[in-house]
Amino acid sequence: MNHNIKTHLADLIRTALAHIAPDQAGTDILLERPKQAAHGDFACNAAMQLARALKRNPRELAQGLVAALPASPFVAKVDIAGAGFINFHLQPAAKLAIVHEVLAQGDAFGRSTLGGKQKVQIEFVSANPTGPLHVGHGRGAAYGASLANLLAFAGWDVTREYYVNDAGRQMDILALSAWLRYLELCGEQVAFPLNAYQGDYVRAMAAAMKQTRGEALLHKAADVLADTPGLPEAGGSDDEAKQQHEAYLDALIANAKRLLGEEWQYVHNYVLTEQLDDCREDLAEFGVHYEVWFSEKALFDAGLVERCVARLEAAGHIYLKNGAKWFRSTTFGDEKDRVVQRDNGLYTYFASDIAYHLNKYERGFDRMINIWGADHHGYIPRVKGSLQALGLNPDKLDIALVQFAVLYRNGQKAQMSTRSGEFVTLRALRAEVGNDACRFFYVLRKSDQHLDFDLDLATSQTNENPVYYIQYAHARICSVLMQWDGDEATLGQIDLARLDSPYELALAAKLREFPEVVEAAARDLAPHMIAFYLKDLAAAFHSYYNAERMLVEDAALKDARVALASAVRQTLRNGMGIIGVSCPQSM
Repeated sequence: MNHNIKTHLADLIRTALAHIAPDQAGTDILLERPKQAAHGDFACNAAMQLARALKRNPRELAQGLVAALPASPFVAKVDIAGAGFINFHLQPAAKLAIVHEVLAQGDAFGRSTLGGKQKVQIEFVSANPTGPLHVGHGRGAAYGASLANLLAFAGWDVTREYYVNDAGRQMDILALSAWLRYLELCGEQVAFPLNAYQGDYVRAMAAAMKQTRGEALLHKAADVLADTPGLPEAGGSDDEAKQQHEAYLDALIANAKRLLGEEWQYVHNYVLTEQLDDCREDLAEFGVHYEVWFSEKALFDAGLVERCVARLEAAGHIYLKNGAKWFRSTTFGDEKDRVVQRDNGLYTYFASDIAYHLNKYERGFDRMINIWGADHHGYIPRVKGSLQALGLNPDKLDIALVQFAVLYRNGQKAQMSTRSGEFVTLRALRAEVGNDACRFFYVLRKSDQHLDFDLDLATSQTNENPVYYIQYAHARICSVLMQWDGDEATLGQIDLARLDSPYELALAAKLREFPEVVEAAARDLAPHMIAFYLKDLAAAFHSYYNAERMLVEDAALKDARVALASAVRQTLRNGMGIIGVSCPQSM
């Protein structure tokens, strides 16, 4: 009935059109919910939409349509507002029918076939495994997991994927960082690069390597420092200093690889495994799971990066300059062309990214969604351009940008940097405020909007805390059902005719919105719409609970109110499930 009522009302309008304007009877009829309850349950703008084509005054046309409407058992009255809006007011029984729908469908209420079982891949987080996830990664994780749940709920066949950057320079820097700390533990002091990884987790990995391997990885500091450029002197320019720091770092990596030989691979694999396992565990504890963990290294091992660049070259999109191969990304709207293979023969990150996206297309997804930090905005034209250059349809790839989340504790803004070690980890945040507050607060704003994470609010047990407010509504309903002590299986057959208060009809109207909110949120890749809806539904229930007694003496009225409350509870559960938040039975 819920989805069909709009179809029913649209059919009424078409029937009326067939009488007064037969050639317009095939017009698409749009029905929307009025912002003010006094304007009815649904509004139609067909009269204004068709007025010009029919050369009629829109209000007069609306009057003609209303006069020609067939009678309907679901419609209480129809009136005309403004320039020609046709407002439908439903019968109370039609409004309340949603309660039985919710109870009959249970966990499936709100599910949609909108996605048509199309295969969609969502790639999110994909942070370099060079340190613990921080609160910025947490927002991408919460948004990606919620979006995946939402699209699955709305009828897509979803694959969740994490792209592991295990082949690049950052992993070499992490391996070097851990090895230098290992050398310190063995009594060999090497000036630690400022641009290496500084956190305590690096020292912990070094200690574990020393415990496992003893001094098998030990080399003299003088050998490690051989032929390395000096660190920058004070007083130089920032750019010069940065270049010197990078040169020093790269020279240390080269020496480490030379000195360690095959043992370098042990160090590299050890730090990768440690950090990737930590990342998997952290995300799993956060309720974020993946079907696929895709290795960047696998692209090189399979020769896909080389094949991809060769394919672009054969198509005329690559040129040589200063010994390097450049992709003509300016042809596709990028601000400048991009290097895909350096003069030393090494491929760039961009080259492996192109190959990774080619691989996605070759796996046969109907749609792909990348969730990137907002600072990657400039990366979009070059990636989409590379797909177009490969002869692929770039419109199959959507990019959803996530703004950084800024954490405030005691009014102080926390600084975060994976190299310096001055970051607040996602694990620490979860320990402080709990998974539920993290998941909900992260999706409270549209993903591309700035987010200040208010710890004081997230941990408060007040109506201002939306997580507490929604969970409290669910717990209140559980308490009502326990006190009612009836057979919940019978609620779907209870007569609802006694429900006639404005609070009850408003709650029923809010329940009817849920399937539409799900579809709208799925279309817009916007799980925050679910969070907003749940806040509104909880508010409507709390208002009802505070205004009316649930468990009255009148058995018929009591049972009807319990059925309505149970439908609200089910809808809260379904919505909270999408965004990965629990619904406790007591609080």
